[in-house]
Amino acid sequence: MGDTLEFNDIYQEVKGSWNDGRLRFSKQNVVYKSSKTGKVDSIPAGELNLAQWRRVCLGHGIKLGTSTGHVYKYDGFRDTDFEKILEFFKANYKVELTERDMSVKGWNWGTAKFSGPLLQFDINENTAFEIPLSNVSQCATGKNEVTLEFHQNDDTEISLMEVRFYVPPNQTDERQDPVEAFAQNVLSKADVIQATGDAVCIFKELQCLTPRGRYDIRIYPTFLHLHGKTFDYKIPYTTVLRLFLLPHKDQRQMFFVISLDPPIKQGQTRYHFLILLFSKEENINLALNMSEEDVERRFEGKLSKHMSGSLYEMVSRVMKALVNRKITVPGNFQGHSGAQCITCSYKASSGLLYPLERGFIYVHKPPVHLRFEEISCVNFARGTTTTRSFDFEIETKQGNQYTFSSIEREEYGKLFDFVNAKKLNIKNRGFKEKKGMKGKIDEYSDSDDDQHDAYLERMKAEGKIREEGNDSDESDSGSDESFNPGEEDDDIAEEYDSNASASDSSDEGDDSEDESAKKKKAKKVKVVKEKKERKPRKEKKQKDTGGPKRPMSAYMLWLNASRERIKSENPGISVTEISKKAGEMWRQLGKDEKEEWETKAGEAKEEYEKAKKEYKESGRMPTTTSKKETKKPAGKKEEKKRKSAGGDKDKERGAGNDSFKSREFIETSEESSSDSDRKSKSKKKKKKEESDEEEEEAMSTPASSEEESE
Repeated sequence: MGDTLEFNDIYQEVKGSWNDGRLRFSKQNVVYKSSKTGKVDSIPAGELNLAQWRRVCLGHGIKLGTSTGHVYKYDGFRDTDFEKILEFFKANYKVELTERDMSVKGWNWGTAKFSGPLLQFDINENTAFEIPLSNVSQCATGKNEVTLEFHQNDDTEISLMEVRFYVPPNQTDERQDPVEAFAQNVLSKADVIQATGDAVCIFKELQCLTPRGRYDIRIYPTFLHLHGKTFDYKIPYTTVLRLFLLPHKDQRQMFFVISLDPPIKQGQTRYHFLILLFSKEENINLALNMSEEDVERRFEGKLSKHMSGSLYEMVSRVMKALVNRKITVPGNFQGHSGAQCITCSYKASSGLLYPLERGFIYVHKPPVHLRFEEISCVNFARGTTTTRSFDFEIETKQGNQYTFSSIEREEYGKLFDFVNAKKLNIKNRGFKEKKGMKGKIDEYSDSDDDQHDAYLERMKAEGKIREEGNDSDESDSGSDESFNPGEEDDDIAEEYDSNASASDSSDEGDDSEDESAKKKKAKKVKVVKEKKERKPRKEKKQKDTGGPKRPMSAYMLWLNASRERIKSENPGISVTEISKKAGEMWRQLGKDEKEEWETKAGEAKEEYEKAKKEYKESGRMPTTTSKKETKKPAGKKEEKKRKSAGGDKDKERGAGNDSFKSREFIETSEESSSDSDRKSKSKKKKKKEESDEEEEEAMSTPASSEEESE
């Protein structure tokens, strides 16, 4: 067996939600790293005093206890993993891994035991359930009853709100109330924030970006109290994940960022980050509300009773000592302007993106922190609005995508080198380059080897082409240049104004300006493509209604015969369902049954061919004519109307402008009435002419054509 034992997809329960991660057993310690938050639990091997293997909801789990009183539970093991872990514990650890059965009787009475940070409920000496007392937010007592309320987790679909325990009265010891004793045991380990005693120190009127406003920050030994004009927040130090100290791009301000899990709440709003903004020039003299002996004993030289310096330095030093976490600052990255951040936009607001040694952080609205471990790939994309900027896209392993847009083009090289050095997967890298790099990437190493960037070379080549185009044609503005209002007013008027000549009238005095304007106009003349003539439509053949009808297929003959039977077998069936049912039944018919209907269809086809031949020989088959020719009366009427309309138009043209009267120029009622009389007379004449022409057509048509039409 090797020196280490690793397991993936191991789950840890955090306030009702399951967070997956990786667990590693080594000779020195046991390390668990959460995939969601990146938080690391490290248990020294010498402190282990309890190891239990249990059957739990996610397969099998292991419970580890330490001599310091901490308990760790990890689930998601397989049944076959027990032998491996058992052998590893025997070889490397002093504690033995034992199997422990859980009670599954479902009884609601038993024995409550307080073992370290857990409340354990046993039934017949087997554990039914365990409650981490750190999840308890409040403990209330009643007559023979204790109620526990729990912190809520936004990541869970279902949350446990409260549990009530009935505590029977103690007959032997009347001096001690069993309910109060039970409550005191809970409160001693519960995560209940009680502002007892004085604050260690107070910072007045600090500017806070999220949540927005000015707050007094009171530092207590176990929690942080934000006191504002409208809201108050109490933040336990156990919820603080990381601390960041980031310089502003203007080099005059500093961001101090506190990452929280779970976040602080205000109504439906969740604040995962607490962001404070400081000025570098602001100084403070700070005195801790503790004796020098207490400061030395508790903080071990990290803090002193009297301190002075910049305000942001004092806040960060105090927070680091109380929370006991490192402060993350930007690494070696430097942008084009020399700053350690990049100006960009995320969603609708502008902010700053800081490339860190182990991730990216964006401040401030909304704040985003992305660790390299949770990044699947990054992508350098063209800006949507202009070529002078680009977008930086980050895709996580969970499938979320973050797009930081409007980054200056000059920052591309620096950012690409940083991403390349951190061995992040670049989405739009060339295929050959990806293949060559795959073998070189080491998960734990850090290399600054510079790689060839096809995208950067392409951008440089396009830039050279644009520069050459601009040099060769100075008079004409390039297609990639930004619009400068006021420089090309003449061209704008020519293309878009209704009175284009007016914009050019001011330049007529100067001959040289006229010539230059003509050159510009000549260049900007749009080439209008000649429209292709449409091909005439093919004339459709006229259907012969008097000829014999086409014969039915074998399926249609069978369907007509079987339709009533299908309706009777399936009452209430619709027309579409009948056709579906018939199709299924036809497919299930055998060859012999189908052959009967196919012979009938063949006979019908022979009769159709015979009738069609006789019909052709009789000479009644019509010739192929267009639809317009078949509709003779209607066509002639339309021609008459067109002629009459054309005649009226010719009359109006001949009469000139005097005969035309629009509604705007009718001045008196007499003129309007005379116009209406003329129109009615002309309509009567048209009707009379049309009726006369129809009578002439009726007289001239032969008898044979009348019979056919009947």
